[in-house]
Amino acid sequence: MGLVLKGRIGKKGALYLPKRVMRELGVREGTRVLLIVRRGELVVKPVFDPFELALKAPKFAGTTVEEFERESEEMQRELLED
Repeated sequence: MGLVLKGRIGKKGALYLPKRVMRELGVREGTRVLLIVRRGELVVKPVFDPFELALKAPKFAGTTVEEFERESEEMQRELLED
């Protein structure tokens, strides 16, 4: 079944998650979540910012500033030729 812990509902309906749940989901204060109510149960799914994911994800390729500039100049030349 996975991790099962208790949380609580605070003022104005705020849902407080235990730190262990937050660590397990990889979320922190301010992370947006998708709330799904299905058959009397609440499912909470994190919705991560794509830019944040890109910064945190393992890097699998590398480039230098010079390579990037060279590619950019080539693309600009191709676009301006049309």
